[in-house]
Amino acid sequence: MIHGVSLLPLIGIGVLIGGFLLRLNPMLVVLAGTLATGIAAHFDAGHLLAAIGSGFVETRNLSLVLVLPLAVVALLERHGLREAAQRIIAAIPGASVARLLVTYLGVREVTAALGLSALFGQAVTVRPWFAPMAQAAAERDRAPSEEEKQRLRAQCAAADNVGLFFGEDIFVAFGAVALMHEVLKSLGYDIAPMRIALWAIPTALCAFVIHAVRVIRFARRLQGRA
Repeated sequence: MIHGVSLLPLIGIGVLIGGFLLRLNPMLVVLAGTLATGIAAHFDAGHLLAAIGSGFVETRNLSLVLVLPLAVVALLERHGLREAAQRIIAAIPGASVARLLVTYLGVREVTAALGLSALFGQAVTVRPWFAPMAQAAAERDRAPSEEEKQRLRAQCAAADNVGLFFGEDIFVAFGAVALMHEVLKSLGYDIAPMRIALWAIPTALCAFVIHAVRVIRFARRLQGRA
């Protein structure tokens, strides 16, 4: 109890943390956390069921949006998507790990800056075809060890994350840009969202250069030249 406010309803957070640490069914963990919070807040059964029902109705299409692309990717993988990606990269004479990663980083950053954040991603791009292509490029010089393969996959994921994170700030309709505009406005600085987005360009360029250097150094170590 702090200044008349009961902290007991926060018990639901503990239920969520405990359930996820124990790797229980996520749906059951969320439901248990909701029930624990509702009971601790003295919600009656009708109010609690109404809250759960409204939440379900508002997000009922979310699972479909998430599951359908994954199902399509899984089907493509089953029919040889990864092997096809490896064959394609093996047939390109000048393809290398460094060039592949830097190119993807640049494409990801540019598309995110144009508002196409969902065009690529870890599940639909990196795992099914980008990481296999990078591995095929690495195998041109020598067969990488299992640890090196894991590090290469991590670099593929990092290229996607860095490109997305710094590229989407340039898109004026991005939520973070609107949030910065509102926060600055509340502090007395009425800065247009377009100016905020434009000033994200130098940061994005620096992020591209810095991460490109890191990628090139990694590729050299992978090839055993540094």
